[in-house]
Amino acid sequence: MFVVIAGGGRTGAQLARYLLDEGHQIHLIEDRKEVLARIHRELPTEVIFSGNPLNPTVLDEVGIAEAQVFAATTTSDEANLALCYYTREKYNVPRTIARVNNPRNAWLFDSKLHVDVAVNQAELLSRLIEEEMSLGDMMTLLQLRKGRYSLVEEKIPSGAKALGIPIKDLPFPENCVIAAIIRNGEIVVPRGATFFEENDEVLAVTDDDGAKQLSDLFAKLAKK
Repeated sequence: MFVVIAGGGRTGAQLARYLLDEGHQIHLIEDRKEVLARIHRELPTEVIFSGNPLNPTVLDEVGIAEAQVFAATTTSDEANLALCYYTREKYNVPRTIARVNNPRNAWLFDSKLHVDVAVNQAELLSRLIEEEMSLGDMMTLLQLRKGRYSLVEEKIPSGAKALGIPIKDLPFPENCVIAAIIRNGEIVVPRGATFFEENDEVLAVTDDDGAKQLSDLFAKLAKK
């Protein structure tokens, strides 16, 4: 399967890595220099295309006309909607997937704008939490990819190492994506500038090694 991904942030990069591991052909578009520098260390150079995904010339260069799936995973809901609409109208891409960044915009992501699948983290996680709360132990909420990855939960205690530091500056494990933060009973969609607060419940997708590193990062600082 040939998949074009717009947006090389954590979501787009992890998606590309998973699909590559499954043997699919991937082209990923990104124009932010700092993000390009990171993903060139994480993904094969030949799958990365530097440019603005909203530029039709860039879409032509990545071979969008031959793509079977287009995934818009940028941090802009407006861009994700525009890209899904344009790639279907112009190139007739069979399947489009869009990331919903702001849950308030979720109602826009429908077939009228050629969005086949809208990935709304807040809605998905809310439903998952409702279903899984009865289990009592939410440390490991869900096994993914035949047990290789898990959706895990960690609660931030007072004095944790991660407090007071923007998410973008924290040394997260390589195979780890912060999916959501539950704060005072509400879902907070994590951004690079988001700070963790005491008693936050953090939901993350990671492997076993990443879970151990994440637990250490959220542990209390040792007293001197």
